[in-house]
Amino acid sequence: MLSRLADRLVPAFGQLTVTADEGAEHLPAGIIAANHSSTADPAVVLAALHRLGARPVVLAAAGLWRVPLLGRLLAREGHIPVHRGDPRALRALDLAEEALEEGRHILIYAEGGLPDRKDSAEAAPGTFRRGLARLARRTGAPVIPLGQAGARRIVSGSPLKQLAGLATAPVRRPRLHVHVGSPLLLKDDEPAATARARLAVTAAWRTAAAHAAGTTAPPTRRSPAPLPGQVPHGTGGSESIRPTGTGRDSRPSQRDAQAPTAH
Repeated sequence: MLSRLADRLVPAFGQLTVTADEGAEHLPAGIIAANHSSTADPAVVLAALHRLGARPVVLAAAGLWRVPLLGRLLAREGHIPVHRGDPRALRALDLAEEALEEGRHILIYAEGGLPDRKDSAEAAPGTFRRGLARLARRTGAPVIPLGQAGARRIVSGSPLKQLAGLATAPVRRPRLHVHVGSPLLLKDDEPAATARARLAVTAAWRTAAAHAAGTTAPPTRRSPAPLPGQVPHGTGGSESIRPTGTGRDSRPSQRDAQAPTAH
C-alpha cells in the first residue's frame, strides 16, 4: 500500500524519472541500498521501485512507528523498525534476513540518518554504517545500489522551510530522478564491504543528480539500461556482478505529464 500510495502522490510534487544499469531494471531479491538526503526521498524511492515492480520491506527509524496512522501502517505491512543505540537493533537484522529468505526486497539507508545541512543542494552520500555489510555477509544476498536526487528540493532545511517546500512543490514541480545500479556481492570484511557499497551508491547518486540537474553524467561512467518507453540521455554505472552496456533514460510517464499542478 505504501508503494502504491507513493507512486500516486509523488508525481503531484515533482517530475519523477527512473533509469537503471543494463540488466538492473529486473531487480533480483536482495538488499536495496539508497542514499538518504530528505524526509521526502523514501516516498520518491518507493515510487520508483514500484514502477520497477519492487515493493520492498523498509528498515526505518523506530520513531516512525510512534506516528499516528503511519506507525500502524508500517506495522501492518511488515516494515522493520530500527532502534539505534539499543540492543533491539540486532533484531532488525534478524527480521531483514527472514524477509530476504522469503524472496522480498529490503530497502536500507546505510547512512543511518539525514545530513545535517540546511540548504537544498545535492551532496554525495555520507559515511555508511556497517549494518548493510553485516546483513549482506550473513545472507549472501546481492546489494542493489540506488541513487536518488531532487528530493531536497521538495523538503529540506528548517521545519518552516520544509513546510514551505512541501506546499510549493506542486507548483514548482522539481525534477526527481532515481538511478538503480547493477547488483554487488559483498564478500569482503565489513570495512571493505561498507566502503565498496558506499562507492556504488555514490556512483548511482551521481547519475541521478546529473539527470535531476538536466545534464549528462561524466562520460567515464557506463550508460544506464533502457526502461520501457525511454529515449537516450545520460550515462551511469557501478562495479557489478553483471555486464553492463549502453542504455537509455526514462522520460516522465504520461501520468506524470498529466499530473495536477496543485494538491
